[in-house]
Amino acid sequence: MGRVKTIARRTFLIGSAAIAGGVAFGIWRYKTPYANPLLTDLPEGAAALTPYVLITSDAIILITPRADKGQGAISVQAALIAEELDVDLDQIKTDPGPPSPAYYNTALAGDAVPFRATDDSWLAQTTRSLADAPMKFLGMQITGGSTTVPDGFDKLRHAGAVARETLKATAARLHNLSATDLRTERGAVILPDGTRLSYQSLAAEAAKTDPVTDVTLRAPSDWRLLGQPMQRIDIVAKSTGTQDYGIDVTLPDMAHAALRLNPAIGGARLSHDPTPALSMRGVIKVVALPDGVAVIADATWRAMQAVAAIPVEWGPAQIPPEMDTHWQTLSDSFNPDHQDSQFRDEGDVETALSDGTDLTVEYRAPYLAHAPLEPLNATVLYTPDRVDIWTGTQVPRFVQNNVAKLTNLTPDAVHIHALMIGGSFGHRLEDEVTRHAARIAMELPGRPVKLTYSREEDMTHDFPRQIGMARGRGRVANGQVAAYDLGIATPSVLSSQMGRQGIPAPGPDLQIVAGAWDQPFDIPHYRVTGYRAPELAPISSWRSVGASSNGFFHDSLLDELIHAAGADPLAERLRLCNHTPSRKVLEAVGEMSNWGSPLAPNQGRGVAFCLSFGVPCAQVVEVTNTDNGLRLDHVYVAADVGRILDPINFEGLVKGGVIFGLGHAMHAEITYAGGAARQSNFDTFQSLRLHQCPDITVRGLENGTKIKGIGEPPVPPAAPALANAIFAATGQRLREMPFDKFVTFV
Repeated sequence: MGRVKTIARRTFLIGSAAIAGGVAFGIWRYKTPYANPLLTDLPEGAAALTPYVLITSDAIILITPRADKGQGAISVQAALIAEELDVDLDQIKTDPGPPSPAYYNTALAGDAVPFRATDDSWLAQTTRSLADAPMKFLGMQITGGSTTVPDGFDKLRHAGAVARETLKATAARLHNLSATDLRTERGAVILPDGTRLSYQSLAAEAAKTDPVTDVTLRAPSDWRLLGQPMQRIDIVAKSTGTQDYGIDVTLPDMAHAALRLNPAIGGARLSHDPTPALSMRGVIKVVALPDGVAVIADATWRAMQAVAAIPVEWGPAQIPPEMDTHWQTLSDSFNPDHQDSQFRDEGDVETALSDGTDLTVEYRAPYLAHAPLEPLNATVLYTPDRVDIWTGTQVPRFVQNNVAKLTNLTPDAVHIHALMIGGSFGHRLEDEVTRHAARIAMELPGRPVKLTYSREEDMTHDFPRQIGMARGRGRVANGQVAAYDLGIATPSVLSSQMGRQGIPAPGPDLQIVAGAWDQPFDIPHYRVTGYRAPELAPISSWRSVGASSNGFFHDSLLDELIHAAGADPLAERLRLCNHTPSRKVLEAVGEMSNWGSPLAPNQGRGVAFCLSFGVPCAQVVEVTNTDNGLRLDHVYVAADVGRILDPINFEGLVKGGVIFGLGHAMHAEITYAGGAARQSNFDTFQSLRLHQCPDITVRGLENGTKIKGIGEPPVPPAAPALANAIFAATGQRLREMPFDKFVTFV
C-alpha cells in the first residue's frame, strides 16, 4: 500500500485536473501552432522558414529565444538547429527573436505536476503532457529550470530539418528535379551534378514554398556538432572583454538614471526634497517613484551621487522587521493547518516511530541573494506611440506586457531588444528593473534613458532565495535505515514570484519539497511533508530553487541516520537506491573518489546525492582539518543528463554549480534588521574565494532515457557533501548554513 499511497487523493486530483484542463482548452487548439512571428515585417527576399530559421540574401540567422546568462544557451540552441540545417556555427548569426507565444517553453510542465521524475507511469506521462497546455496558452516564454536543452532538443532540431527540406524542395522545383536526388552541405543544396546553391541564394524562392513538415531527424551516429566538443559562440568575445551586455548599451543622446528604494522592504516613499540633487552637476530631473526616488543625469555616477543626496522620509517595512520573527514563523508552520503537500508517505511512519526515535534534528537555510556580476539595468526609449527596451531578461513577454500596462500601450507597441546577461541565477526572472526604468523614461519622452542599479540597491532589493527550516526524525534497525520522516517549512516561491506577475498559483507548491520528496530511495517507512509558511520577505527562484536547500535537508538527515545505523554512507545509499541511473551515478562517484581508501590524519570524505530537475547528481567532497581551519581538497561529481550535447560546456556548468553551491553554503546569507537587508555588497555577502576552491573532477553519464539540463542539478548536493565531509574530519555536525558561523575555512 505504501507506493499506492504516494499517488493518493491530492495527486490524483491534480492529475485529473490537468487532464480535464487539457480537454477544456481543446486538443485541436493545443495542437495548432502559433503563427510564425518572423513573418511580421519580413525583409524583401527573405524567408522565415520556421520561427527559428530566417534566411536573407546575405545571412543565415538562427533564432535562439532562451536567454543566455552565461550558461551557453545561445550556443546550444544554435547547434541544435544547425545540426539538422546542415550549417556550421561559423556560418550563422544568432538573434533572440521577438517576444512571442510561439516560443513558449515546452519543458516547464515537467516540474509542475506531482509525479517523481523517475515515474514513467501512464498517469504521470499523461499529466505531464496535458500540463503543457496551459503553458502554451499562457505563452510562457521563460528561460529557467534547466529547461533550455529539454525544451529545444526535439523542436529546434525539427525546425532545422524543416528548413533544410524546404530549401531542398525549393531547389528541386527551380531545377525540375526530385528533392530525393538532392543533398545539403555547409549551408548549400547540392544538385546531382555537384552545383552548390547557397541557402541565401534560395531565400526569395523559399519564401514562396510551403514548408516541408514531414521530416526525419538524424540519428546521433550521424551528428556532426552535437555530442562533440564545441567552441561556444560567445567564448572569443568573453575571453577578450569585447562581449556587450545590457550595461554596455550606448545610444545617441542617452541619459542615465539611478534610484534609491526604501531600505525597508515593501515600504513606501512618504516624502522627499529634490532640491539638493537638482543643484548638482549634470542632473536633468528628479523622479518620484512609489517606493523610492530616481535621478536622471548625463552620467551614471552623477545620477548615483545625486540620488544619494536627496532627503527622503520612508514608510515602514511590509515584512517582519527582525530575523527572529522570520525563524519563529517557520517554526510555527509545522502543523496540519500549514501542510501543503505530502506526496511521499510510504509504509507507516507513525507506527515505526511510536516507541521512540534514534534521531531528532532541525536544519536551517537562510535567505540568499542572487548577486550576479552584472547589476540590474535597462535602457528605455519612450514615446507616446512606442517603447523600446534594451535589457537582459529571462521573461521577455512579462516585460512586454507589464510595460504595456504602465505606458497604456498595446504589447505590440513595446519592443524588446534582448541582450546577453552577465549572470542571473534566477535574478532576471523578475522584471522590476524594467518597470522602474519605464516609469523613469516616461519623464523624458523621446530620449533613451539607461537605468543602472548600484550594487547596493541590486543586492538589498533582490527577491532572494527562500528561507527554509526542516525537522527530521528517524529510526535505524539491523545496521540499516528503517524509518525516515522529514518536514520542510518555507514560504511559497511560486506564489511570491507569480503573484508579482498577476498569475495565480493554485494547489501545492512543489518547490517547497523539491529535491526531497521524490528521491529514488526505498526506505520501509518514508515520509516527506511540505509546510507552507506565511509570506515573509518577497522571494524568487534561485539557482535550483527549492532543491537548493532541500538537497541539504534531505541528504543530511539520511547521512545522519546512516551513521546512526553504523553503515557505510555510500554503501547504504546504494542499497536503498531504486533507480538505475541514480545508482550508476553513485557508483561512478565512489569509483572516482576511491571511496573507502585510507585518508591522512585530520582528513574527511563525505558523499551526498540529490535528484533534481530529473537529473541524478552525486558528489564526494574531501577536506582537511588544518591548524588554521578547514581546507577543501577535492570534489568528485557524477551526473546523468541522458545525453551530453557539449562535453566542454557540460563540465563547465557542473564545476560552476559546485562552486556556487559550496560558496553559498560556506559563507553567504541575507538577514534583515528593521526590515532592511543588512548585506549590501560582496564584502558582507561572500562566496567561495579562489584560494579556497578545490580541485573538481567531473564525469557525465548517459543512462537516462530523457535528455535533461545541467545548469542547476550540481548545486543541491554540494552543501550536504561538504557538511558530511566536515563531520567525517571533525565529528562536528553542521545543520545550519552558512557553515562559517560554526567553523573556519582557509
